Amino acid sequence: MSYPQLLTPEGKLADAKKLLSLPSIVVICGSTCFMTEMNEADLRETKAGRIVVKPGCDMKSPHELRSDPVEAEALKVRLDDLHRAKIRLADEVLVVGDYIGDSTRAEIAYARSLGKPVRFTHSEVDPDA
Repeated sequence: MSYPQLLTPEGKLADAKKLLSLPSIVVICGSTCFMTEMNEADLRETKAGRIVVKPGCDMKSPHELRSDPVEAEALKVRLDDLHRAKIRLADEVLVVGDYIGDSTRAEIAYARSLGKPVRFTHSEVDPDA
């Protein structure tokens, strides 16, 4: 006697995306110093028919939300958690920019640990190349 396999949360999400006929979802990763390039990548990916999610806050530019160092660090932790959620939601990752820092390197490793395909606007910065 065979039993039906229970779906993982990832499997349920994949099934829901199929049932909803959703286009591919791409998450943009990279240093927020590349926000202009991220916006350009967003335009290209959207034109290609993909749903795009990307960082919503530029942590490199001055802003009153980051005036208190303790609050700014707590915000960074929350934003990192939020971005990992975006990676889980996405079908693939697009890394923007010609530089990869520690946060982006960790995002790439996280995406790859989940089996997500990772593309680069600058292939020479791929840490696994």
